[in-house]
Amino acid sequence: MLIKINPINPQKRMIKKVVDLLKNGEIIAYPTDTYYGIGCDIMNKKAIEKIYMLKKRDKKKPFSFICSDLKNISNYAKVSNYAYKTMKRLLPGPYTFILEGSKLVPKIMLTRRKTAGIRIPANNICMELVKELGNPIISTSVKKSDNTIIYDPFHIHEYFSSRLTVVIDGGPVPGQPSSVISLINDIPEVIREGMGDVDNF
Repeated sequence: MLIKINPINPQKRMIKKVVDLLKNGEIIAYPTDTYYGIGCDIMNKKAIEKIYMLKKRDKKKPFSFICSDLKNISNYAKVSNYAYKTMKRLLPGPYTFILEGSKLVPKIMLTRRKTAGIRIPANNICMELVKELGNPIISTSVKKSDNTIIYDPFHIHEYFSSRLTVVIDGGPVPGQPSSVISLINDIPEVIREGMGDVDNF
């Protein structure tokens, strides 16, 4: 199912419809401030496993996930004063921050070192989905089996057809990756340079 949602003022009714599907363990594609992402409720292990199969991804490589705000991040990660100030300055925005996960994060979502990649994208649609759901959602870029990224919701819908319950058309997205920054032990480390400015690190 391909549905259109207004990227500036997402219709509450449509958001609720998608969230009801997420609560039932369904998998969706949705826009972010970087790429279109594939996601599910991070509290639903079966749905997470479906995404691993869909992406043919090694389970030792956890997906990052989207939180609704900084307060929400502190439920799912250990946030020091330094990390809080750094994220407050840059979020919402095209960054993925690597932090030590809290006990609330399912084990399947953590690396061996118990870290997690967390995002707060500057995109109204995915933010409204996370707020309405009440849990973070997985965020992983939409790729074909040959690893090429699909940027357009119509082509995502065409390529994945029945494997995704809903593809949200939220208009065009930048089509570049986020910058990934580790804040473990308050030592900032740029893991990947993407859209977000990393000069201060």
